[in-house]
Amino acid sequence: MITVDPFDLVIFGGTGDLAARKLIPAMYHRHCAGQLPEQARIIALGRKDLGRDGYLDAIIDKSRALITEQYFDAAQWQDGDFARLADYLLDTRDRVRIFYLSTSPNLFAGICQRLAHSNLALPNSRVVLEKPLGRDLRSADEINACVESVFSEKQIYRIDHYLGKEAVQNMLALRFGNSIFEPLWSHGKIRDVQITLAEQIGVEGRGEFYDSTGTLRDMVQNHLMQLLCIIAMEPPISMDADNVRDEKLKVIRSLEPFTPETVITNAVRGQYQAGVVGGNPVPGYRQEPGIDADSRTETFVALKARINNWRWSGVPFYLRTGKRMPEYVSEVVINFFSLPHSIYPSSDGVDSANRLYIRLQPHEAIELHLMAKQAGDRNILKPVKLDLDLAGQNERHLDAYERLLMDVVRGNQTLFVRRDELNAAWQWVEPIMNTWAALDKAPEAYEAGTAGPAAAHDLITRDERSWIEDY
Repeated sequence: MITVDPFDLVIFGGTGDLAARKLIPAMYHRHCAGQLPEQARIIALGRKDLGRDGYLDAIIDKSRALITEQYFDAAQWQDGDFARLADYLLDTRDRVRIFYLSTSPNLFAGICQRLAHSNLALPNSRVVLEKPLGRDLRSADEINACVESVFSEKQIYRIDHYLGKEAVQNMLALRFGNSIFEPLWSHGKIRDVQITLAEQIGVEGRGEFYDSTGTLRDMVQNHLMQLLCIIAMEPPISMDADNVRDEKLKVIRSLEPFTPETVITNAVRGQYQAGVVGGNPVPGYRQEPGIDADSRTETFVALKARINNWRWSGVPFYLRTGKRMPEYVSEVVINFFSLPHSIYPSSDGVDSANRLYIRLQPHEAIELHLMAKQAGDRNILKPVKLDLDLAGQNERHLDAYERLLMDVVRGNQTLFVRRDELNAAWQWVEPIMNTWAALDKAPEAYEAGTAGPAAAHDLITRDERSWIEDY
């Protein structure tokens, strides 16, 4: 394992949920792997008056369940070199300083300005911004302008943790590290692309935040958009950060803009009602703590998108994401066209179309679904799959935050979002937000534990297609 140079990681919002669930466990695993230098320090700042010992007790309670069992060691966890928490930075001006803003985005500008006034924003400093960055293009621009008055674009790391997932890295490797897929990766070969990000959870105590945000802002503008770009982008000149992000930007700019008319036909929003998830009864969205009784915030979004360029002309991209779905699954499904004429007898109920499944969670894997001859003396085909089980290999894979935090330390921006990407994404989703607001219509209800509202089914079936379900 290659170690990195000494650094200071300062977490604003260090007593919050993200720090406990993701950031601290990620750094602990890197510490156990021997990647952190002895001089590396983590400084957690928060509004709760816990003191050092109180913070350590609280963070252990919250983070312990999220640390891989075989890697937990009580002595290492208590090691002062791992968790040297304090309320100030020592004057080590020659080391990398990372300011992780795990706070509400409306605090980003004020924090950055205070860092500048305190002479902490040095040339070797870096700032990490959590999503969602703003509520629309205007607010995102205002935040970015304030941050960029303190830090240069090369110092700003707009994080989207989906880009750090192992399966997403393998999406890039699959496309640009193999020769067999490039001739197939375009219209005429690919019938459609489906991207699904389904969650079983509800708002999980974040009712006030979620009710002012919604699924379109929380998931579509960032996670779904980034996966779409990885699937559809042209080969970059190299894996240099700007080369990769240039190609992603071209995809977003090639997306067919939504109009009020196409929002009505090609965009679906839903809100879950009471139901059963995983065998347990759950309340409806409006019965969750912190949610307005008349809320019109969406918890489900399905979209039909088109990319207006030569590679993807005529290929529909179907996107959906929602809470309180039957299963927790994130995946990309590439559906290829069926053969124009098959010489084999058809089998009832067997879909002969080839598919490529790229699963991000809960288990990272890539599967290519093919047809093979069924054993026996009859020429009948059956579906089989070539399975690259990424999670089944012996070595432990880095969590997304582990990878991304180490990239920040190294100064590698490849897996982070550039400002022009962010702006283009907001420009694409704003017509959807504005049309929904103008319609003044409640989202379509769907029962918790089901695959979303009926309109999402209609969205794809009117094209004589269907969602590929694994649940």
